[in-house]
Amino acid sequence: QVQLVESGGGLVQAGDSLRLSCAASGRSFSGYAMGWFRQAPGKEREFVAAINWSGSSTYYPDSVKGRFTISRDNAKNTVYLQMNSLKPEDTAVYYCAADRFFGGWDTRDPYGMDYWGKGTLVTVSS
Repeated sequence: QVQLVESGGGLVQAGDSLRLSCAASGRSFSGYAMGWFRQAPGKEREFVAAINWSGSSTYYPDSVKGRFTISRDNAKNTVYLQMNSLKPEDTAVYYCAADRFFGGWDTRDPYGMDYWGKGTLVTVSS
């Protein structure tokens, strides 16, 4: 089992930055690919970012590419999401996820991920 706890959400203005953290406990954190999804009210859960076990490879959808950066610190069992130039459309609950496989996070059924956190709310005002 892997337990994931997100933090760092809050209310910010458009153009601001925010960094989310996801602390993992339980089984070997470094053995998992990690990533973030988000879900706005009334919308499907959407892929935001993924990073492989070593941190050497990442990918993002076009909607956040160039603005968001995912990173991980395996010594601290933590994955981060740095969000810059935030827009009102980034408003959502952000969820951390862990999975044994790195590929296809943007196309797979998100509910097939191995582990989920409970989410942290990010609200971007215009």
